[in-house]
Amino acid sequence: MGIRVYKPTSPGRRSSSVNDYAELTEARPEKSLCRRIKKNGGRNHHGVITTRFRGGGTRKIYRVIDFKRNKDGVPARVATIEYDPNRNCFISLLYYADGEKRYILTPLGIKTGDRVESGSACEPKIGNAMPLEAIPAGLDIHNIEMTASQGGKLVRGAGSSAKIVAKEGDWVSIVLPSGEMRMIRKECRATIGQLSNPDHQNVKLGKAGRKRHMGRRPHVRGCAMNPVAHPMGGGEGHRSGGRHPCSPTGVSAKGGKTRNPRNPSNKRIIRRRKNKRQGQLVL
Repeated sequence: MGIRVYKPTSPGRRSSSVNDYAELTEARPEKSLCRRIKKNGGRNHHGVITTRFRGGGTRKIYRVIDFKRNKDGVPARVATIEYDPNRNCFISLLYYADGEKRYILTPLGIKTGDRVESGSACEPKIGNAMPLEAIPAGLDIHNIEMTASQGGKLVRGAGSSAKIVAKEGDWVSIVLPSGEMRMIRKECRATIGQLSNPDHQNVKLGKAGRKRHMGRRPHVRGCAMNPVAHPMGGGEGHRSGGRHPCSPTGVSAKGGKTRNPRNPSNKRIIRRRKNKRQGQLVL
């Protein structure tokens, strides 16, 4: 794994870098696990733009990922490690002993030919999915369920991992990559290991065209617009907007709480995400 930097033959090349994808072993995905994605360009079913600055982009094919890892007692072999345009970590194609094929998120360090399993009776090694109560404390985990049998919801980004810090009764305390510490039921499953492609954060796009390929249109500042288009628009010369940042509809952009206070999972948060220093977790 590494980052490739091109010769500065143009201003875009000078500032851009790409992943060398040295770990990938296959270019074409498994056809039986592919689905089409219909683009909406940030529009709802009425055709009204509800999310700005989205549209265009190259066509993508969705790969069906097994986030539940509920095939207990059936060993699987890692057949390929592939690129997925819908996420920033790599995916692996598993060949199960009964003939079934499934995609999973690739843990860091796993290779083709390795054997992985799922269930409470398997060995706690990289790539195996187990209930939290069966995973030893201190191991890196990812793809964590918040409700048993629901499928992994937490820690699914490239290079990320969480840690188990304590077990008490029916609850397991984990520290998430954001620094948040929360309690999760012991029946919920997680996969052991850190996710692949940790160098994703070091890639520099270098030019606007690569962002357009991802389906992102130019993000225009509100203070650069006319007053008819944005509450922060207008003014003489270069002005900062003359008011606190807000959306085109006047909703404040800073200071507002985004978490629903009635969410039942809120009371299971031991420590909010803060005090994160240069990527290290503060316990």
